[in-house]
Formats: sequence, C-alpha cells, structure tokens
Amino acid sequence: MTQRVLIAADKFKGSLTAVQVAERVTAGLRRIVPDLDVEALPVADGGDGTVDAAVAAGFERREVRVAGPLGDEVTAAFALRGDTAVVEMAEASGLQRLPAGVFAPLTASTYGSGEVLRAALDAGARTIVFGVGGSATTDGGAGMLAALGARFLDAAGEPVAPGGGGLAELASADLSGLDPRLASVELVLASDVDNPLTGPKGAPAVYGPQKGASPEDVATLDAALAHYAKVLERTVGARAAEYAASPGAGAAGGIGYGALLLGARFRPGIEVMLDVLGFAPALERADLVITGEGSLDEQTLHGKAPAGVAAAARAADKEVVAVCGRLALPPEALGRAGIRRAYALTDLEPDVAKCIADAGPILERLAARIAENFLR
Repeated sequence: MTQRVLIAADKFKGSLTAVQVAERVTAGLRRIVPDLDVEALPVADGGDGTVDAAVAAGFERREVRVAGPLGDEVTAAFALRGDTAVVEMAEASGLQRLPAGVFAPLTASTYGSGEVLRAALDAGARTIVFGVGGSATTDGGAGMLAALGARFLDAAGEPVAPGGGGLAELASADLSGLDPRLASVELVLASDVDNPLTGPKGAPAVYGPQKGASPEDVATLDAALAHYAKVLERTVGARAAEYAASPGAGAAGGIGYGALLLGARFRPGIEVMLDVLGFAPALERADLVITGEGSLDEQTLHGKAPAGVAAAARAADKEVVAVCGRLALPPEALGRAGIRRAYALTDLEPDVAKCIADAGPILERLAARIAENFLR
C-alpha cells in the first residue's frame, strides 16, 4: 500500500501554474483516498515559473522595478533564501512582458535582467541561480551586461542601440566597469537548452522565429551576434570565442553567452532547481512520484522538468507517473525516461480548447483515476 505521494510537476503553460497543478492533483487523489499523505514540490527547469517554484519551496519573494524588453518599467520578482537567490530572466525580459501580438526581435533588450541580478547582489546573494528561458530577446546578453556596468560603443563612441540588431554597429566593448561583486559570487546558468550562440543551431536560427524574427531578421541577428563575439574577443581574449561555441551560450537569445562571460557555470536547469528546491529529501520520503507538464512530447526528453524528476526518482527506485495536457510520447519512450504511465487531459476531454479552459477540474478527475490505479 502506497503511503506517501510526492507531486513534483511543472506548470501547464497557459492553463495552470505548477502550484495549481499540485493543488488540483492533491484534490483529485484525496477524492479516492481522503487521508492520503501528499507532499507538493512544484518544479521548474529554469524557464518561466522558476521564481514561483522557489517561493513555493520556502524562498522569500522580492520585487523590483526594472526595464522591460522594450525599455518600459515592469515589476520583476526574484526569490531569496539566506544568501541564495533564484533569478528568472523571463521576469524582466520574457515574451510575456511584451504587449499582446507585439514582437521586437531586433530591439528587445535584456537590460532589465541585469537589473534583477544587481538587485539580488544588493540583497546579499552569494549564490545566484540564473534561470533562463522564455525570452523576448536575442541580444547575446549585451543589455544585461550593460546594466551590470559593461559598455558597448559604436565607432562614434556612443552606446549602441538596444537589442541584437544594434550589435551590428558595435566597435568596442569595455567590461572593466562590471560590478565587482560578481567576482565573488557563484553564478549558475540554469537552462534546458544547450545551443551555441550562433550558426545553424544558434540562438537566432533556432529560437528567433518564436520571437517574431523573419528569415531576414534571423540572418541579421546571427551576423550581429557573431560580430559581437569577435569584438569581445579583442577585449577579453580567446575565451570569448570559446564561450560563444559552448553549450548554453545560445540560451534565451544568447543571454547564456553573457552569463558565461560573467563566469557562470552552465548546468541543466532541472538539475539545478531540484537541488535548490530540496527534491532529494522529499523523494526519500515518497512512495509514488507524480510529475508532469502541459505537453509531454519529444522536447520533454531533452532536459525538461518531468524527465529530470523521473531520472532522479528512477535512480532512487521510486515509481513515477505523469500528468499532462497532451501526450505525444509512446509508452516505450515514457518507459525509457522512467515514467511508468502518463495521464493526459485529452484522455478525458478530446477538445483541446476545453482542456485549456477547464484544465483544473479535468486534472482533478485525472488524479482520481491515478489514485484508483495506484493507491488502492
């Protein structure tokens, strides 16, 4: 008889936060087993929702006014516990910060993300987990670096225009003014992608179109970021080129590259977040683990939260089932990932629009089915 269930699921994007997923699954399980012992540990892989997951795990939520991707002021949050901060670049520079239907692939800037990092330093952070993903930007982290004290100038000695497009005019880069506190901080770049900065697998080519970039914009951004890396090579030496080719440099429109220039260590986002959230002790207490996200598909297997949770649970010899909005993986792929069985909202409601609109109640019914299959 299973005694304790650990719910470690990511958000259902566009429908439910990770916290809401845990609440609905708990309610559904308890319909069948009223006194069930449930522990909720909402998870994230470094993308949007990462700060919320940290707050749900006991971190303090801090808010700060910073520049959004188009320069207008927004309120961004980071999470703090002791001297560890969790900063999510999407809070300041994410697609959700753009007006509906508006994209700015050439001009969106990560300046606000740098301001959030500075706020974390001001709050006394000595370790900063920098979760990147969901960005509106493709500026190679130049805006972030500028907010932290770097200078990027054109041939006339003026600051280049914000965004990746402006980097085409870059003539000189000066990193000597970077905030000195960065030298004594452990900065962890947490991402679920391992793309380099430029080229066919680089940030503009792979992710630019999601941010409204036309084929011409992609070519412009790729050339501008390659030029940016060349100029930085003159400033900081060969490591600028090494970082540009490194896994994770292309994360979140190349902000990964900027983080590597700051001395960040790249780690898969879900691994970092499981450490930070205290997953290992929670896993030890559990008999059954329920993970999940909005869509369980091929991408899930490449570093997304459910795959990370399942891998850790399998290593600890714990049984894992998954919940999702939509399932696009065959049972054998789930099995290889360590997931015994997956339950999709579309199993109960084939209309996807209704699944999105009524995700909560449908998820409760799905969780009741899990309880009937695994907890009786």
